[in-house]
Amino acid sequence: MGSPKVVMTNTESHHAYFAWPTIARLQNGRICVGASGYRVEHICPFGKGVLAFSDDNGETYSKPVPVFDTVLDDRDVGLCTFGESGLIATTFNNTLEFQRENMPQTQECFDYINSVSPEDEAEALGISFRISNDCGESFGKIYKSPVSSPHGPTVLNDGTVLWVGRRLGIHNHIEAHVLNTETGEMTLRGELGIYKYEEFKDLYFYEPNALQLPDGKIICHLRAENADETIFTLYQTVSLDNGVTWSKPRQIVRDDSGAPAHLFLHSSGTLITTFSHRKRPYGIWAVFSTDNGESWSDESIIHHGYDTDDLGYPSTIELDNGDLITAFYTRESDYVPAVIMQQKWCFDKN
Repeated sequence: MGSPKVVMTNTESHHAYFAWPTIARLQNGRICVGASGYRVEHICPFGKGVLAFSDDNGETYSKPVPVFDTVLDDRDVGLCTFGESGLIATTFNNTLEFQRENMPQTQECFDYINSVSPEDEAEALGISFRISNDCGESFGKIYKSPVSSPHGPTVLNDGTVLWVGRRLGIHNHIEAHVLNTETGEMTLRGELGIYKYEEFKDLYFYEPNALQLPDGKIICHLRAENADETIFTLYQTVSLDNGVTWSKPRQIVRDDSGAPAHLFLHSSGTLITTFSHRKRPYGIWAVFSTDNGESWSDESIIHHGYDTDDLGYPSTIELDNGDLITAFYTRESDYVPAVIMQQKWCFDKN
């Protein structure tokens, strides 16, 4: 296991907070990391969706450049590669009212919020995505999505782009949509129907991540928590018909293990899901499955976190030698801005 490395920061300014990343291995071999950056805090009006690239297997990265820069706070950036050179970048944002109530109470923030018109807010608000056909060198216009997820869509075995996400602001309403990469149109394929289960009425399910296995089974991991966060865990649901119908979710880790998850299938056939543990000892954890998600291992620690619970949203790629890179966000303490970090690691494949 290598030493953790900072991928994104901005020490030249107090707009130095970066969070909620996704890492992707592009078709040309480059590594791309997307995140929300150039912020002043966890919630603030200045967030931009940014991308950084590496041409040397994650040893060095380019300066983060914006791919989303609306008048609102552009947050989690998801990435999904498709076809020979396609890349989808996703994000979402919040209302001016939400930002005003939760942002740092500084003159800088209030001056900016008060400069945004209701018309500009209405145009920018929602879940957005952009499509590149040249491995992220350039992107087309901004499209709107009905669903949101931290790490974006997934590509099915037949090339279909499926986006499993939550309807913004609707409790436990998670849907699977097909995304047309030529037109940007999205079509409902199926609903997870979590709200139908009485036993889940006290849990909040959101921030899903889905992956299709070679045998056609789609596995989706869901963040689940209760109001006082004594439960903060992962549930799994499965679709055997390309996202039309889904199984009843079942819990796969302990009540306090953490979330949200990112699923990755290693070339060895091992299925890996990574997530953050937001109680002491803080860190980035992983569990493994060698039977296509039927059972999962005990938790393993990828990164020992600092003394703060403001961390997480890991995602993982594989290098040519079989080693892994997991990207996530963290901060050394509650008194310094969050940064995007990566951890190179490997696991026993026997």
